[in-house]
Amino acid sequence: MTRGRPPGMRVLLTHPVDSRARMRLAERTNLTRWPGPYPIPADDLARELFTQDGLLCLLGDPISSAVLDQSPQLRVVANLAVGYDNIDLVAASRLGIVVTNTPDVLTEATAELTWAILLALVRGVVPARQALLDGQWRYWSPTGFLGRGLGGKTLGVVGLGRIGQAVAARAAAFGMSVVVLGSRGQGPYPRLEREAFLATADVVSLHVPLTTDTRRMVDESFLARMKPGAFLVNTARGGLVDEDALLAALNTGRLAGAALDVFDREPVDGQHPLAAHPRVLATPHIGSATVETRAAMAERAVDNLLMALTGQRPRDLVNAAAWPGRCRYTPVK
Repeated sequence: MTRGRPPGMRVLLTHPVDSRARMRLAERTNLTRWPGPYPIPADDLARELFTQDGLLCLLGDPISSAVLDQSPQLRVVANLAVGYDNIDLVAASRLGIVVTNTPDVLTEATAELTWAILLALVRGVVPARQALLDGQWRYWSPTGFLGRGLGGKTLGVVGLGRIGQAVAARAAAFGMSVVVLGSRGQGPYPRLEREAFLATADVVSLHVPLTTDTRRMVDESFLARMKPGAFLVNTARGGLVDEDALLAALNTGRLAGAALDVFDREPVDGQHPLAAHPRVLATPHIGSATVETRAAMAERAVDNLLMALTGQRPRDLVNAAAWPGRCRYTPVK
């Protein structure tokens, strides 16, 4: 373990983050950095957290009730992600442990990635490149490497939060109209109930958090009602999709393709039936993976952690029931 010098606030960092944010954290706290391999195993996490006041973790770190129950000093969990389905929020609130996330700063990057993989999917960019590398490009042909155009098509957005709005706003640049599933969210787009939404959208893009209500919302019934030949894009959470049902829909040709940045159980490799499917463009959860965005996420997580530990309500508090914590909250000097 690598530990910082200042006494007082004790913080565990489960993975390297942007150096500026890490240095700022080390200057203000007694910082413990997990040296790897990554991710940190649950037993090691529980052992390390036993004497820690704060935790800066990633979405791949399962912060279970068992881990939290074994962390008597823990006051705040700062998650380096906009989602926090990796954290047992009920247990954290019960124990008075503040949980924060990093919204806003990854909106544009995730919206950009959504359009990047959608465009690459519908135009067949990846298989065309592979054909070139394999020497299969013999001559220009009017019937060679044909993809699909987006102009005049309809983008269906599921979840019109910050990222969903940013994705929808870019649709006009590609000549697409936008419809939204349900009545929640902002924006000047028609809102349709599920049947009409699925029958209308040529592309369905998912932008909702993973909860008990949304888990596997894209199931066999959902997919069967999608427009024949439509595309599915998921840059939110893999658990939103019933992967077996999606595989079946792709195999039958019901869907033209899927662009997936996330999977139900990560990581995956070329052995995963969806990742390897010829109608799927798969990427390794890179929605926020720009230098600028990851640095901003780290700064935001550090801000939240330090605010909570010094008695200030953190900007991105996700469990208000824990503020101030019934059991543990005492500002660390």
